Amino acid sequence: MATAALASSFALAGSASAAPATIGDVTAFSQSGSAFTITAGAAKVKVSFAQPGVFRLQMAPDGTFTDPVNGQIAIKTDFGPVTASYVDSGAYYKISTSAVTLRAYKTPLRFELYKADNSTLVWKESTGLNWDTAAKTATQSLTRGQDEQFYGTGFRLGEWALRDKTVPVRIDSKWRENGNASPAPFYWSTKGYGVVRNTWAPGQYSFLSTVGLKHDEARFDAFYFAGDTPKDILNRYTDVTGKPFLAPIWGFEMGNADCWNASNPDYTGDHDRVDHQTTPDVVKYAQQARDKDMPSGWFLPNDGYGCGYKDLTKVVSDLKNLGFKTGLWTSTGLANIKDEVGVSGSRAVKTDVAWIGSGYKFAFDGVQQAVNGIEDNSDGRRFVWTVNGWAGTQRNAVVWSGDTYGTWDDMRWHVPAITGAGLSALNYASGDVDGIFSGSAKTYARDLQWKAFLPSVMTMSGWGPANPSSGYSDKQPWRWAEPTLSINRKYLKLRERLLPYLYSTSRVANETGYPSTRAMVLEYPDDPVARGNQTSQQFLAGDAFLVAPVTSDTSVRDGIYLPAGTWTDYWTGTTYQGPGWLNGYNAPLDTLPLFVKGGGIVPMWPQMNYAGEKPATPITFDVYPRGNSSFSLYEDDGNTRAYQNGAFAKQQVDVTAPGSGSGNVAVKVGASNGTYTGKQAGRAYELTMHVSGAPSSVTLGTTTLTKYSTKADLDAATTGWFHDPADRGGVLTVKTGSQPTSAGFTVTANGVTLPAAKSITGAPAIAKAGQSVVHTDSAESSQTGAKAIDGDNATMWHTAWSNVDPDPAPPHEIQIDLGARYDVDAVHYLPRQDGGVNGRIGQYEVYVSNSTSNWGTAVATGTWASNATEKTVSFAAKTGRYLRLRALTDLSGGQYTSAAEITAIGI
Repeated sequence: MATAALASSFALAGSASAAPATIGDVTAFSQSGSAFTITAGAAKVKVSFAQPGVFRLQMAPDGTFTDPVNGQIAIKTDFGPVTASYVDSGAYYKISTSAVTLRAYKTPLRFELYKADNSTLVWKESTGLNWDTAAKTATQSLTRGQDEQFYGTGFRLGEWALRDKTVPVRIDSKWRENGNASPAPFYWSTKGYGVVRNTWAPGQYSFLSTVGLKHDEARFDAFYFAGDTPKDILNRYTDVTGKPFLAPIWGFEMGNADCWNASNPDYTGDHDRVDHQTTPDVVKYAQQARDKDMPSGWFLPNDGYGCGYKDLTKVVSDLKNLGFKTGLWTSTGLANIKDEVGVSGSRAVKTDVAWIGSGYKFAFDGVQQAVNGIEDNSDGRRFVWTVNGWAGTQRNAVVWSGDTYGTWDDMRWHVPAITGAGLSALNYASGDVDGIFSGSAKTYARDLQWKAFLPSVMTMSGWGPANPSSGYSDKQPWRWAEPTLSINRKYLKLRERLLPYLYSTSRVANETGYPSTRAMVLEYPDDPVARGNQTSQQFLAGDAFLVAPVTSDTSVRDGIYLPAGTWTDYWTGTTYQGPGWLNGYNAPLDTLPLFVKGGGIVPMWPQMNYAGEKPATPITFDVYPRGNSSFSLYEDDGNTRAYQNGAFAKQQVDVTAPGSGSGNVAVKVGASNGTYTGKQAGRAYELTMHVSGAPSSVTLGTTTLTKYSTKADLDAATTGWFHDPADRGGVLTVKTGSQPTSAGFTVTANGVTLPAAKSITGAPAIAKAGQSVVHTDSAESSQTGAKAIDGDNATMWHTAWSNVDPDPAPPHEIQIDLGARYDVDAVHYLPRQDGGVNGRIGQYEVYVSNSTSNWGTAVATGTWASNATEKTVSFAAKTGRYLRLRALTDLSGGQYTSAAEITAIGI
């Protein structure tokens, strides 16, 4: 042990007291192995290294370290010896490993973290650690970097880039925007670090000019993770708190929850629900799904207060015969889980706030009980859905957003919420399709489209509007009328084919903490656009897909940001060159804006409605050649925990292609390395290469494959190839025939031409945070002009209607200060979304100017249709700071004007 005694006197701020205190001057310093203890009066601080880039910082105001968490959050802290040393540098102690340097300033004690070079700043405290034993709080205050951005805090229900936001890290169980359905005391920064507070206490993180990180306990205990990339940070965070679990394969299929035991006297819902009288009624719904050719994988048949169940063992068996697994919901605990799992065969648990609603340690322990109930009584994997998670929940459960609504506005904030959960390593985050309350055919179709690309998805019935007829309130995807029925089928069938891809990306999460659903910043951390909330309405699904949901009542999607590289429209084959903004994307109700990254490799199963319905052969690799790329296909038995003991296989696929123009494309499919129960000894493969120009020849190894003149001819053959220039810009299909999985092979397409990439010149939506309304000619006191630029589709600007004097007839107008000069080239007008029609703008005029005193000539005029869908008007770009929208007529025939949102597009 090395010890340095200091002559500094005890500082009053360093003594334990009931008043708020800041740690004082260092009075002693010692080292023991890779741990360092620093004394400052009565207070002590301990720095302990778990890895060269991972350390724990504890502060005890009275000098006695405690750990009420007892290893439940940080489940692994011993990664072997860490070489750490210190040097007395005069003003500070320099504590060093091969990855970082931590400066401990002496007067007063204050920390700064640097990379190993001791010159590249990672973070620094603006003041020393602060505590208040009376209020039971401890706070760390940091100086914010000039362009530093922050992410994390769990399943926050809103935007995921947190700079300038104050975020509650606490349970509220309200499930509304800017709340937190499953908070986590974890965040990370673009400066190259993350931190998790080792506590059960709620807190608040303020990412303002001074970053304030407070929890409601007087002790301070945190783990820090230094890393060069977001992947490094999440990997190290989950090294300590646990990797995300790997769900069973059926858990990636759509689940369906409701009460099918309404005759139970204890049920608090409608006892007369048709086809929901006793638990075996659920089998009728399962049969309907199969009759409607609708993929789906599991049911929770007792989801309702007091619902209970009957004949569970038979129901589980009958559902299994139709390809469904069974789980159970609980609001009272798990008294019968041993028999439910071990005897009847239930394999999933969904918790409820009536049981675990107090959150924190109690909820965490409840989820662990559910995990133990499944895994102690079967060979199955954990599959638990919960709210009120915490740091570490990623290793145990799917987190979902609670009781939400089937509205455009709820859909809007769900996109960044679910995406943002992955920034806290919550690989499985979801929300009920179209919410639990309200909803419509149109919002259902739109919501299911993008959620089909999440690792987990579920419907909740019994609480929404009548559907498909009076007496029912069903939200299962097969219970809707056309065209919603076909749209649902289209996306669930695509999802089912994509299960090998989604399963493989979730295995990556299981191994590294890197989520399947990714905010743009994760893949493009150096892109300033990708770092912020300008891209919060889109996400990456694994390595290949960019998903841009439509979350308003419109058939045109603007503001899609395509980062550097090429991006191919999944539906049309049009290829775009990023970076840039794509506006005016044609997105009728059945079309989700979906793009594939150049170099993308997507493994797909044959079409089926549930895992195991038919053999998984042929495997298709859907390839978008562009330079060199690779993908690792992960496979195991899909159900048991045998993979944890090495029963799995990986198959590497490497593609070599030109970056543009023409050349040869080689797809090297490696051997499937590893073994597991049910692994195929051989299987067929089909390659679909998105190339605009046909090859001169195609070889499988050294064998030249036969060219066919029609797709039907190729379908009838065992091997060969066919190029269809009319299929999505050109698709080359190659069939290899059966190949042993123990050996690899290479397919080479000689002399193909890659699709030419179109440049994109669109502009993004102008951020509303810097905007203000400078004038409205009329406004209701509770529906001011500011409501038209608040980003909330549920609010609106409405001209006055409650005044004694009648509101003057149109024209009405609103003038908006955009906050700076922009080249404005489009405006979106979203009519009121509350079902009302008063004030819908008919005839309009749009002006852009640098002055509110001289508007000049209108840049656009016209008449909008009388419906609630978002309207877009485009025009030649005009430079200006101010936007003026004049409403000349009210489509309802009245004297009003209203607007839910007005959005300017420009750069």
